[in-house]
Amino acid sequence: MLISLYTVVLASPLCGALAPQGPWDAFNYSPASKTVRPVSVHIISGDVRGAQGLVQNSSAQATLSGNSSYVVLDWGKEVGGRLSMNIDNATSFSEFSFSFTESPEFINPNHSDDSCQAVATQNSDGVQSFRAPLATGPLTQTIGQQRGGFRFLTIVSNSADPLIISNISLAITFMPHWDDLRAYPGYFSAPDPGFHDMDFLTKLWYAGAYTVQTNTIDSHESRQYPCQWANNASGGPVDGPILVDAARRSRTIWPGDWGISTHTAFASLNDLLPTKNGLTVMYTTQDSTGALAYSGPPINARGSDTYIAWILITTYEYYLYTGDLTFVELVWAKYTKALSFLESQVDETGLADVPAAFSSDWARSGGAGHNSAFNALLYRTLVTAADLATAVGNSTLAAAYLANSTLIKAAYNALLWDASAGLFRDNDLPDSIHPQDGNSLAVLFNLTTSSAQNQAISQGLTQFWTALGPLSPELNDTIIPFIGGFEVQAHFIAGEGERAIDLIEREWGYMLYTNLSVQSTLLEGFTANGSLSYRAAAGYFDDPTYTSHAHAWSTGPTPALSFYVLGIQLTTVQGATWSISPVLSGLPSAEGGLETGLGFFGVKWQVEGQTLSLTLQTPAGTEGVVTLPGTGPLTVDNYVQSTSSGSVELEGGNHTITRQL
Repeated sequence: MLISLYTVVLASPLCGALAPQGPWDAFNYSPASKTVRPVSVHIISGDVRGAQGLVQNSSAQATLSGNSSYVVLDWGKEVGGRLSMNIDNATSFSEFSFSFTESPEFINPNHSDDSCQAVATQNSDGVQSFRAPLATGPLTQTIGQQRGGFRFLTIVSNSADPLIISNISLAITFMPHWDDLRAYPGYFSAPDPGFHDMDFLTKLWYAGAYTVQTNTIDSHESRQYPCQWANNASGGPVDGPILVDAARRSRTIWPGDWGISTHTAFASLNDLLPTKNGLTVMYTTQDSTGALAYSGPPINARGSDTYIAWILITTYEYYLYTGDLTFVELVWAKYTKALSFLESQVDETGLADVPAAFSSDWARSGGAGHNSAFNALLYRTLVTAADLATAVGNSTLAAAYLANSTLIKAAYNALLWDASAGLFRDNDLPDSIHPQDGNSLAVLFNLTTSSAQNQAISQGLTQFWTALGPLSPELNDTIIPFIGGFEVQAHFIAGEGERAIDLIEREWGYMLYTNLSVQSTLLEGFTANGSLSYRAAAGYFDDPTYTSHAHAWSTGPTPALSFYVLGIQLTTVQGATWSISPVLSGLPSAEGGLETGLGFFGVKWQVEGQTLSLTLQTPAGTEGVVTLPGTGPLTVDNYVQSTSSGSVELEGGNHTITRQL
């Protein structure tokens, strides 16, 4: 029996409005204005006078005199956009340059972080020079000159003659379609008494949201290729925002990243327009075989089955979160053709045999053959394709997709499961590794056959852990937050919430607090000893400056905390039906919410003694199931329910549920 609305228990934001205000707002990294100024002077070298006046003071002047004198200004967090300043006085010989870095590790007056190509000399970007004669008055970077992501700006005098400047500021260009960058419809807050910073989980949730914001750019402001310092390339044949891979680096659609970043954008921002535009771009890349590109323009890389699968999966996720069936119908012919291309690789084993030419992925090795990660993605693609086929009215195709997914699941378990290790192998060869990605995705996508198997995988994955997170068996000396985000979810699904929080504290705790990082957005990856030499010998040519410090694929904890610690799951489009099943994870309390077109979904729970209390807000007209851990019956809105299963069906509205632990 459905229980109707009884009592209001949460402050309700208006649909489409801000999340409730609270102490969590102090951890929102987004600036209050789209024009920002430096917050401190980090370094002064040589003859520089009045540098402190450049900090939060539009009229104070600074004078740089002498060749190679410089000042380093700190914006306090990741920012990106077009710099402006006044040149108040200059001689006919005065010259200066800008150099930029995300990490204080790489501050250098002679070159910036590398943003287009990795080189061992770490100086491919160089500086942005302003030559004599300089015109006095306002100076503003062009769109092409803008820097997509940085924290530290170095201003260098390149002549003996003095240069007087003032009023330096940055016009933020990311999230071009938002006027108020802090206007989140979602929120999250939870204390973490087991970590050195009680507010860590809340800060991390907002760091993930801010990272996605910095990775959301105007479609005409991608990175130019071949490499040059210019962020005015077309990111595809659309107008509007697109969700790309990084703020500084490449600034191009890489659809595999959406396996994390789309969920972050939904949980925190309820903003799926950049994903929709990105999908539109990727479907324009389809060739006659049905294959889609591995990245968007201007790179236009090809050769990845996994990234094709992510495009198709993200199409479903976009539909689930928005209910935009018109878009699905628009791309349906291309969608089904791409899926046919992927299915054509399934052989007599029941698994897809990935050709070497389509084995590119997140840089892992061993992507060809009966690869576990791709087959897990193909399974998920087929399951979600069945839902989409049903939505467009093709029940016959839906049944075929489901039947094919069942065959893959059976073959996955028969050929790849290693019972002695309690993990899936990466392929069906006897000496195969046990991968982080294939095992995490198997749990996340329900390729497992029992809760015991999930728990075995959760335990088995811990053998790869270090103090800073898992060393991925798929790529030497690599801690990869993209795959780590899937592993976090796998632990939650296995009922190992405390293990999931432990992993978050290790891996993302390091990223957020290390002095090597930008400490506001999240690293692309790092090494076992915590260095920034991610992929040093695997395509990045020993160039740690190339590693991105604002990479949306690393934001997995943000949706995981909303979906599992709060327990909010949409079971049908936009949450017309839902489930609330919080994983307590050793935490004393948590609260937060997210929004869809139907309204706000809010959860607040706390443990007092042996009693778990949860207050719930869901949109009117919806219905769902609440499941709480513990023993005995549930009390719902002060009425004891006869069920002892820990689950109760509820109508949308506001409810209070308690259970003894």
